[in-house]
Amino acid sequence: MRHAPNAVMMFAAGFGTRMKHLTQNQPKPMVQVAGRPLIDHALDLATAITPDVIVANLHYLPDVLETHLDGTGVVTLREEPDILETGGGLRNALPILGSDPVFTMNTDAIWAGPNPLELARQAWDADKMDALLVCVPTAKTVGYQGKGDFQIGPDGRLTRGAGYVFGGVQIIKTDMLYDVEDTAFSLNVVWNEMLKSKSVFGLIYPGQWCDVGHPGGILDAEHLIETTNV
Repeated sequence: MRHAPNAVMMFAAGFGTRMKHLTQNQPKPMVQVAGRPLIDHALDLATAITPDVIVANLHYLPDVLETHLDGTGVVTLREEPDILETGGGLRNALPILGSDPVFTMNTDAIWAGPNPLELARQAWDADKMDALLVCVPTAKTVGYQGKGDFQIGPDGRLTRGAGYVFGGVQIIKTDMLYDVEDTAFSLNVVWNEMLKSKSVFGLIYPGQWCDVGHPGGILDAEHLIETTNV
C-alpha cells in the first residue's frame, strides 16, 4: 500500500475569462471573496492538513500571485510559454510533489463544512483507488445550474452522469500522467482511463459548496460564508 498523500497541488494558472473585468489586471485566484483572495481560502484548507509541500502552478499574470504567496511556504511553478491545463500542470509539478498520490485542488470554490482534504485523506484506500474525488450533491451546491458530473454507485465507484458535481478536491495516483503524449491536457483524460478499470471513487461532501467561477458566484459565496460562519 502506498504512503498516505502528503503533498498538495493548487491549480492557479487559468485565465479566469468567465470573471470578465475582474480578471483584467489580476488572476482569478486573487479575486476577493469576503475580503480575502480566493487562493487564501483554498490555502487555509491546504495548510490545515499540514502537508510536506504545497505547489501552485501559475500562468496568467504570474507576478501577482508570486508576490502574494511569497512567505507562505507555497512553491510556485510558472508554466511558460503555454498553459499546461490540469493534467499537464500536475505532471510538470511532480518533481516537487513526489511520486506518491497527491491532493489536487481548484482555487475557485468555497466549502462550507468539514475540510474536504481531511475527509479525502481519511477515506483514501490506495489498495483499490486510483483517484478519490470529493463530490457534492447538486442539491448541496450554491449557485450551480448544471446537472452534475458523476453518479456514485453503492460501492462508491464513480461513473459519468448527473447527480454529483466534482468539487475540485481529489487524491490521485500520478503514474498514468506519464502515459499521455500531449504536453497540455486535462485530468479528464486520466480519469477516463481510470474509469475503465472502475478505480475512480467518489466521496460525498456533507456540507455545502459554491463555485466562484463567474462574478455572480462572489455574492453567492459571501452569503454562504456569512450564513455558515466558515
